[in-house]
Amino acid sequence: MSEQPSQPPADDAPKGPSKSELKKQAKAAEKEKKAAEKAAKQAEQAQQQAAAEVDFATEITSQSRPRQERVQISSLSNRYDQTVLFRARIQTSRAQGNKMVFLNLRQRIDSVQALVIVTPEKVSKQMVKWTAGLADESIVLIEGVVKKAPEPIKSATVSDVEIHVSKIHLVVGLFTRLPFTLDDASRADSEIETSETQYNRVLLETRLNNRILDLRTQTNQAVFKLQAAIGDLFRDFLSAKGFIEIHSPKLQGAATESGASVFKVSYFKGSAFLAQSPQLAKQMAIAADFERVYEIGPVFRAEDSNTHRHMTEFMGLDLEMTIEEHYHEVMELLDGLFLNIFKGLRENYSKEIEAVRKQFPADEFKWREGPEGTLKFTFKEAIDLLVEDGVSREELDDINTENEKRLGRIVKAKYDTDYYIIDKFPMALRPFYTMPDAEDPTLSNSYDFFMRGEEILSGAQRIHEPNLLAEKMRSKGVDPDSMRGYLDGFRLGCPPHGGGGIGLERVLMLFLKLNNIRRASLFPRDPKRLEP
Repeated sequence: MSEQPSQPPADDAPKGPSKSELKKQAKAAEKEKKAAEKAAKQAEQAQQQAAAEVDFATEITSQSRPRQERVQISSLSNRYDQTVLFRARIQTSRAQGNKMVFLNLRQRIDSVQALVIVTPEKVSKQMVKWTAGLADESIVLIEGVVKKAPEPIKSATVSDVEIHVSKIHLVVGLFTRLPFTLDDASRADSEIETSETQYNRVLLETRLNNRILDLRTQTNQAVFKLQAAIGDLFRDFLSAKGFIEIHSPKLQGAATESGASVFKVSYFKGSAFLAQSPQLAKQMAIAADFERVYEIGPVFRAEDSNTHRHMTEFMGLDLEMTIEEHYHEVMELLDGLFLNIFKGLRENYSKEIEAVRKQFPADEFKWREGPEGTLKFTFKEAIDLLVEDGVSREELDDINTENEKRLGRIVKAKYDTDYYIIDKFPMALRPFYTMPDAEDPTLSNSYDFFMRGEEILSGAQRIHEPNLLAEKMRSKGVDPDSMRGYLDGFRLGCPPHGGGGIGLERVLMLFLKLNNIRRASLFPRDPKRLEP
């Protein structure tokens, strides 16, 4: 059998891919594979992020409660090597390269340094970069380990430890630009004036226009903790002395002192007045046999006084009590009240006082603590001190603000005290309800208390005899018929009594030497400010 010759391949037979085409196909396949892997990774990351976002959103909208223990920054010194979770604001942040960020984290008056450092399997470069981009004042949730600081951290109040962050969540970011930084708002004027660095000075007006941000400073957090403490010490002392707290109306049918300093408001078809003090209500409570009462509440004064110590609305700490023998019983109880407040602040709030002094350096407030007791002298003796210091007696029918401060400097130099009492003011200088002196009717059974040369309390024995009270009302231009309800209480028989009214913000301002009462008021009201 003969072999058939092989047929040559037809010209139109299909040819295989060339080498270059094979390379192109391989590259395309590899590209598709990488793209698929990348897409899968991105999808996984998106899924993880979405899951995290769902969990976090659930937490902050109160749909779940994982009950994770959260700590306070103030407790971190006692938690070496512990993993902790806490919420704080970012006061400042500073990136060091692309692998580390320093954070200064703040809670109220406490702060701590935290580090976010690239760590395999824990902290990525992306996390460090994201953290570095968070705005100052953002609220974050931090998880990390407490480590001993290699050296004291001057920029933090908790200076002996630092946090090595493993997790950070943004709780709330910012939706606007900050008008100033809290570092600038917390800086003492002396540092601004003496430093070679050019710092931004945040003026008081700017602070008050942006009060919410200003109140976040550690100084202001301490100021208002001390304000609350004064209220607590006031209440505790008086409650222990048998006083009860009352709550009097702030809308009244007549002015209690003079029409020039009262706010008149519309009241349905008539008019009403904002209370200049709870004076009338306190006295009526005494006539109702409450014996000893106090109140903490707003006081309104329509005085166009744009000074460092006046406001149109402030918090009054008022008290009234029956008198057994002599009006000095009231004066002495008030003195004991102030001494209790001063000691309570010094002994229990030294941390807050020190926080304020960093921005507002001041001499420590002094009062006499020896057996001689609080310095007391009469109005006449106060005038004599001023005359001895060179003030003309003709100028001293009353002690104006300038001479009040001058007297404070005289007393401090001579007696080394910032706190003193002046007794026996002239009757012409006191309200209509003040009891005249039994021996000299030109004088009154009244007193003022002073801190650093400024008045912080005005008080007196009150008139409890209705006919004398009506006579004094007329002499001061007040129509007794316009205050019939007040007078009726005395016609029913009222025991001898006295009291006083204290300006909370003024006490706080002078104890800390803040130099302006607006710094001691949460949202101050004066003739030029009704907002915020």
